[in-house]
This record gives sequence, structure tokens and C-alpha cells, in this order.
Amino acid sequence: MSRRTDRLQTRAFRLEDQQAVIRLWEKCGLVVPQNDPAADIACKLQVQPELFQVGLLDDVIIATVMAGYEGHRGWINYLAVDPRFRRRGIGRRMVEAVEAKLRTFGCPKINLQVRESNDGVIAFYRRLGYSVDAVVSLGKRLQ
Repeated sequence: MSRRTDRLQTRAFRLEDQQAVIRLWEKCGLVVPQNDPAADIACKLQVQPELFQVGLLDDVIIATVMAGYEGHRGWINYLAVDPRFRRRGIGRRMVEAVEAKLRTFGCPKINLQVRESNDGVIAFYRRLGYSVDAVVSLGKRLQ
């Protein structure tokens, strides 16, 4: 990791971060037609907002991770690292930071979903100790 990325700071998302976060998510390809990022942020701020973390380098948001815990399992969503700063350990640091926060809730296991075609992200999570669970992921849109 470069000395510059050693200065990465993490903190909880603040409302004034919203536009920078959405721009980062767009840059990272995380914004898709079926998801409204502003609505996703608004929902997250209603439940465990401390589990929505941003990573800053020189006061510029370059990374995010959003997590949740419903008493049985933790979930990770919206892990993003600005493409200019990838492969420097920042994604790992963001995941480790949110894992530590989930542990404080007593969370025993974390789930996450990755599109099966996204080999690079799957390999990233495998390096962090995640493995493929023998389950079928189902979903239903209520809104």
C-alpha cells in the first residue's frame, strides 16, 4: 500500500456526502435502473446508519461500504472503491472495518451477493475468507 493510501480514514456516512457517494457508485457501475441510490441511502439512514461507512483520502470520498444486521445474519452492500485507487488494499480495509462493526452487534455470519459473472469481485471476497454458500438467492420487489 502506498504511503498516501495509508492515510485512508473511515467514518460513518453524513448527509452532505450523498452526491459524492452517488458519483462514486456510478463510476464503479453500482447504479442500475432497478435501484435508486438516493432512495437506498435514505432507507439505510433509517436503520443502523453507523453501518454505512465512507473511506476518505485527503477529505475526498474514495470508498464506501454499507452493511446491515437483522439479528441473524449480517449483509454487505455497496462496497465501492474509486477505480483509480483499486488494488491498494482499500477494499479490504473497508470490509474489515464494517466486519468489526458487525461483530459489536454479535453478528455470527455475513452474507453478500455478487453477480455470478463478476469473477474479479468473487475472487476479491474469496481472498478475504468468504466462500460460496450452497444456496439459491431469491428476491421479490415490494416497491
